[in-house]
Amino acid sequence: MAYKLCSSPSSLYKPLCNTPSSSSRDSKSRNLNNNFHHSSKINTLSSQSRTTSLQITNVSLQDEEIPRQETSKDSNFKEKTGSSSKSYIWVNPKSSRASILRKSSYDAKYTSLVNAAKYLNSCSPNKDDVFNVLSKFDDKLLEQDAVVILNNMSNPDTALLALKFFQERLKFNRVVVVYNVTLKVFRKGRDLDKAEKLFDEMLERGVKPDNFTFSTIISCARLCNLADKAVEWFEKMPSFGLEPDDVTFSTMIDSYGRAGNVEKALSLYDRARTGEWRLDATAFSTLIRIYKVAGNFDGCLNVYEEMKALGVKPNLVIYNILLDAMGRAKRPWQVKKFYQDIIDNGLSPSFVTYAALLHAYGRARYGDDAFKIYREMKEKGLGLNVVLYNSILAMCADLGHVDKAVEIFEDMKSSGIKPDSWTFSSMITIFSCCGKVSEAENTLNEMFEAGFQPNIFILTSLIQCYGKAQRIDDVVKTFNRIFELVITPDDRFCGCLLNVMTQTPNEELSKLVKCVERANPKLGYVVKLLVEEQDREGNFKNEATDLFDSISTEVKKAYCNCLIDLCIKLNMLERACELLDLGLTLEIYTNIMSRTSTQWSLNLKSLSPGAAMTALHIWMNDLSKVLEAGEQLPPLLGINTGHGKHKYSEKGLANVLESYLKELNSPFHEAPDKVGWFLTTKVAAESWLESRKSTDAAAA
Repeated sequence: MAYKLCSSPSSLYKPLCNTPSSSSRDSKSRNLNNNFHHSSKINTLSSQSRTTSLQITNVSLQDEEIPRQETSKDSNFKEKTGSSSKSYIWVNPKSSRASILRKSSYDAKYTSLVNAAKYLNSCSPNKDDVFNVLSKFDDKLLEQDAVVILNNMSNPDTALLALKFFQERLKFNRVVVVYNVTLKVFRKGRDLDKAEKLFDEMLERGVKPDNFTFSTIISCARLCNLADKAVEWFEKMPSFGLEPDDVTFSTMIDSYGRAGNVEKALSLYDRARTGEWRLDATAFSTLIRIYKVAGNFDGCLNVYEEMKALGVKPNLVIYNILLDAMGRAKRPWQVKKFYQDIIDNGLSPSFVTYAALLHAYGRARYGDDAFKIYREMKEKGLGLNVVLYNSILAMCADLGHVDKAVEIFEDMKSSGIKPDSWTFSSMITIFSCCGKVSEAENTLNEMFEAGFQPNIFILTSLIQCYGKAQRIDDVVKTFNRIFELVITPDDRFCGCLLNVMTQTPNEELSKLVKCVERANPKLGYVVKLLVEEQDREGNFKNEATDLFDSISTEVKKAYCNCLIDLCIKLNMLERACELLDLGLTLEIYTNIMSRTSTQWSLNLKSLSPGAAMTALHIWMNDLSKVLEAGEQLPPLLGINTGHGKHKYSEKGLANVLESYLKELNSPFHEAPDKVGWFLTTKVAAESWLESRKSTDAAAA
């Protein structure tokens, strides 16, 4: 049985004073001068299986442990080895001396100090109780004993009383260390107020704070979510002649970012890069968050790559921020990559992870991926909140997943989550878009029972629903309700009314004209000119131009499409051509017609059926004029309708156009290898255009 012994209490105290870089052979005075300034780390005594060594565990202000060993020679025993730095003796573990040595070792005392700290954490915060506990050590307490007790405490109230006990009975060589470990207790308890008061006491007693003092208070402020306070304490450091270390700078990047001082946070980051500071994951997470909030999503990725290059391993918090950032950027492919990195690195996805994934896939309309995450959350027992349910239901509304939305809505209610107005809005939108009137009305009644009133979005959806069912009187009733609820019609609401008019029988159009006039007088006047054919003075184009100048850019194309559809419905092709020409002039429509040396194309992807037919009519006339001018057509001509179908209908623009092309007996046929394209050759097009010219001449 081997023991490594210290010959006196002073030699036990040496590890408290040494810095990690100092030698065990340094003099006692050098230890005291250097270590307390740089580190307040104490090594604990630990026993090994066969070799019991005296090893004092570090008391760290940064919650780090750097094991160190410190020994001294005992003149009463012979050295087992020739080492000058370590003294070993062998003692028979069965002898009486072994038990005596065990009791006199610092291990036993350290254990009693830690137990005292645990008791102080739970005892009443009054002077008598605290002092009684500490008085049991009689007069054998040393300075490092006080540090060990305070370092193992977590109760700010009893820690203050313990500090007073030590101040009354001990004379400290480096009192700042004792204050620092007490400040750590306040940090554990997230009690910045007590920390600031203790700092004031330090100054009153003439104790000069060091770097650890400030870093502890700064990190306490950050833990309390008081970023402004952290900044305030950081900016006090120069007045005490202190230069922040890497740990403090890393903390301050986070604090400045949270305080909203982005410029200062980025400035510190630039200094960190040039000064080769060691930044932690928290600092990088703040930087990524700063770029995310600013909408600089490439900046998020750049910081992430720099972090990896510096050898800082991303944690789950960083991945969650990146998932949210890439979701906002609508980059689902990068969301998938980061999620795979989380799995590959052995991290367990949290609720925040799944929430970010749901939002990201929902925004990008990645329905299958969103449903997969939804199922995974349910399987793991991670309950969704109302925000997540609303996110996935909004995606269902946009993608037309009616049955899936109903299933999720019922699951939401059975899980005890109460739907809010946005939940009901999504469900009514889903039912309205597919013309399920009774389901939409039932959901509306359910919303009333839940205590919610319809908003502009719900009323817009209901008007669309009744319009699809051609229940025009219900459209008018819903329209009147918007004024009863003192809601101002917006551009989207008026656009919905306009769209309903394109589906309404001609004999009932006058009912809707009055609604449109009341909601938007400019739009109402233009519609009235079309429906009642009142443009005897030729003011239609000017009035339409004024209308487009008065509405938001987001709805201009929808309005123009609907007005053209209304013209086609009323057999007003010339007026439809006039509106399409105006749309091209005002750049509401762009790149509809394109030409290369080998192919001329008509691009109809963003047009409504009526606008697409109007554009086709104008294009065919242009092709005829080319032939009349003696010019040549290219080898290939094509019409691009896009490759999708309407989310709430089996019919897409391609199906509508295909039927129309057949009516015209045109040579355009759907390309088997290019979805949404209808192609023909120069020869076939010329023959068809010539036959149309002959037919038109005969009809004239």
